[in-house]
Amino acid sequence: MDIHAEYERAESLLDAGRPIEAADALLPVIAAEPDNAAVRSLLARAYFHSAQLNRAEQQLRWLIDRDPSDHYAQFVLGRTLERQGRPEQALPHLRLAAVMRPIEDYTTALRRVEANNRPNG
Repeated sequence: MDIHAEYERAESLLDAGRPIEAADALLPVIAAEPDNAAVRSLLARAYFHSAQLNRAEQQLRWLIDRDPSDHYAQFVLGRTLERQGRPEQALPHLRLAAVMRPIEDYTTALRRVEANNRPNG
C-alpha cells in the first residue's frame, strides 16, 4: 500500500463531499501509521463531516493530547462538542483556538456558543 497515495485519495474524497468514503480509505493508513498526526487530523475531519461525532472527538482528543497548541484541533473539537449538545465543554476549546489564532471562523463559533450558553434571566 502506498500510504501517501491513500492519504491523497482520502483527501480528494473528503474535498468531493464523500466523508464516509474518506474515513474508510484512511483506516488502513491509520493502522500502518498510528502516530501520524496529519492522517488523524484528516480522519477527524472526515468523521466530523459525516456526523460521526464520537469518532471525531476521539481523534481530536488524541491530537490535542500530543499537541495542545494545535489550534485547528482545538477548534474542531469545540465544534464537535457543540454539535453534540455539549456547549459548556466546547467553550474552553473554542476559546483556546480563538486566542491562538483569532480568525473569523474561530471567533464566530466562539461568539455563537457563548451566546447560546448564557443563562436565561
